[in-house]
Amino acid sequence: MASGIPKAQLMDGETMQRTLTRMAHEMMERLMPLEQVVLVGIRRRGVPLANRLSEIIEKTEGVKVPVGELDITMYRDDLSKLYDQPKVSASKLPVDVNGKTVVLVDDVIYTGRTVRAAMDAVMDQGRPAKIRLAVLIDRGHRELPIRADFIGKNVPTAQSERIGVQVTEIDGGDGAALYGAQ
Repeated sequence: MASGIPKAQLMDGETMQRTLTRMAHEMMERLMPLEQVVLVGIRRRGVPLANRLSEIIEKTEGVKVPVGELDITMYRDDLSKLYDQPKVSASKLPVDVNGKTVVLVDDVIYTGRTVRAAMDAVMDQGRPAKIRLAVLIDRGHRELPIRADFIGKNVPTAQSERIGVQVTEIDGGDGAALYGAQ
């Protein structure tokens, strides 16, 4: 989560809920049969977003899409730059991913490196039929040839800017804001 005074408020709680509902409906249209889908949140804020998407799908279609969580710390290509002693949490995948459609869920996509690490982590768990990506916000500036399949909002940014997403489950409220250079 970025800190400081936001340059622009991108989403409030109501807008975030509408955005997640639209994304869930897109998933329901494009990922049939839903019984073969597993949502995997990238820790931290991707996990509550994945849970919310699953709840919307269950309320609409009556299908409980399982939700897992992924800690990509040990898969990062910048691990030695970020941490002397990385804190690693266990990944939790509720079902065997072999032959399933795995939808990685994250709050913001930027360079694509987090997603690459998440794909490596999933592939270490089995061989999914497909891997798809759902992000609340796509801010551009990709360094790798990765794109999201389900996007809540595209927000062109300068590389010096940051996007901060808040979710009630972690931060006590929902929202997203754009922050200037720090």
